[in-house]
Amino acid sequence: MPPSRPHLPKPPDMFARDWEWSELTAFAGDEGPEATMAVVSGRRRQGKSFLLDSLARAAGGFYFCAYEATEAESLRRFGEELGQYSGSIAPMRFDRWEQAVDALLALGKERPLPVVIDEFPYLARATPSLPSIVQVAYGPRRPERLQSRTRLLLCGSSLSFMGKLLSGTSPLRGRAGLELVVHPLDFRQAADFWGIEDHRLALLVHSVVGGTPAYRREFVRDDTPVDLADFDAWVCRTALSPRSPLYREARYLLADESDLRDRALYHSVLAALASGNATAGRIAGCLERPTSDITHPLTVLQDCGLVRRETDAFRRNRSVYRVGEPLIAFDHAISRPKLSLLDRGLAEQVWESSRSRFLSAVVGPHFEQICREWVAHFAAPETFGGMPIDVSYGTVQDQAERTGHEIDVVVRGAVGQDSGVLLSLGEAKWDQVMGLGHLERLRHVTALLAGRGVDTSAVRLACYSAAGFTDDLRAAGDRGEVVLVDLARLYKGE
Repeated sequence: MPPSRPHLPKPPDMFARDWEWSELTAFAGDEGPEATMAVVSGRRRQGKSFLLDSLARAAGGFYFCAYEATEAESLRRFGEELGQYSGSIAPMRFDRWEQAVDALLALGKERPLPVVIDEFPYLARATPSLPSIVQVAYGPRRPERLQSRTRLLLCGSSLSFMGKLLSGTSPLRGRAGLELVVHPLDFRQAADFWGIEDHRLALLVHSVVGGTPAYRREFVRDDTPVDLADFDAWVCRTALSPRSPLYREARYLLADESDLRDRALYHSVLAALASGNATAGRIAGCLERPTSDITHPLTVLQDCGLVRRETDAFRRNRSVYRVGEPLIAFDHAISRPKLSLLDRGLAEQVWESSRSRFLSAVVGPHFEQICREWVAHFAAPETFGGMPIDVSYGTVQDQAERTGHEIDVVVRGAVGQDSGVLLSLGEAKWDQVMGLGHLERLRHVTALLAGRGVDTSAVRLACYSAAGFTDDLRAAGDRGEVVLVDLARLYKGE
């Protein structure tokens, strides 16, 4: 058994990312024979470059970051930087990428060595055959690969491009030994990263900027709201201020995706979603287009990670779409309708007239999603009597009342050897103190499901509220009739 490499300590200035660092260092230090390859992706501003540059520095590897340029210019830059890394007296010269890739393989002849090509989509855009060139270089019996232990990491911010790199008929399918997606920080990590201890303030801030690390450090220069009373002013001086980079960032997120041709259509789809049109039919109606016209944009936006598709827990043929990036939801609900006023510096007036819409159209749905994330990632198995496996929303029709009930948090999980057991039905309210009326509605829905043959024997009812609970509902919680989840439990408890 080959000896294991020494553990590479995580840089002290790297916040969180313990799992990502562990995966990357394990890949880079793999003592196995033959060159290997990894694909690292994630939306821009998540810290991918910082992670990979830190990895290369810690392991003595080579890091090259591409930018938009012609093939000839990229090869020239690549040769210059590789020459500097190798200690050559003169820059290396490459006429073709085949030569450059073989030079990278040659770096790993003595030991496992991480080699990073960041912003790989820029290179592939100028040289469409580049993925095929890498495929040939990593041929199973090719001597240059067999005699190398280069650990090549291809990284990119275009999720639509990177997602296709290893799928379907892509030349690199089956070549990667690691596929790592760098996600935004979760809501708990984001609160710690922003240094916000007030849970209500933390959730409000997360409703605007989500868990993207760069928004604090690079975009608002560590301008954090002092307290709840400062939140309104903070929004006006950051997300609604034309002087702040955060002001235009939501629009630039779409520009990172090369597959988005008609950007106006994509913005319109996002605006329709932010206005509460959650189904394909309603989005199409809002845009006054046939549903077939918005099918492809919705698919591409999902591939980009900007929109997520959720399937109804009780009507599997029904799905809704939701904006997946908080800053885009904020921009389309609050900023875009008032751009002419904001460009004139009237942030305070715009915010005063839009604050109630922010709380209902942005924070309310975001709070529901945070509750689902808490169940999926932080709730202890004993909270719902089993291990949560699938967490979604659901709608239950009440034929007698000719109405439908939407359930914000539907939990299915494993109990013993049984998977897919219905564990919980929950309602989430951002701005309401919840009482016995909410519990009675959940009991009624449970009875409706039982009447249709759904096994509800393991169901635990749950109320999620950022505003609190009445004494009567708390008493019901003490009796074990309902699971109560407030902001403190969301951020600190199980």
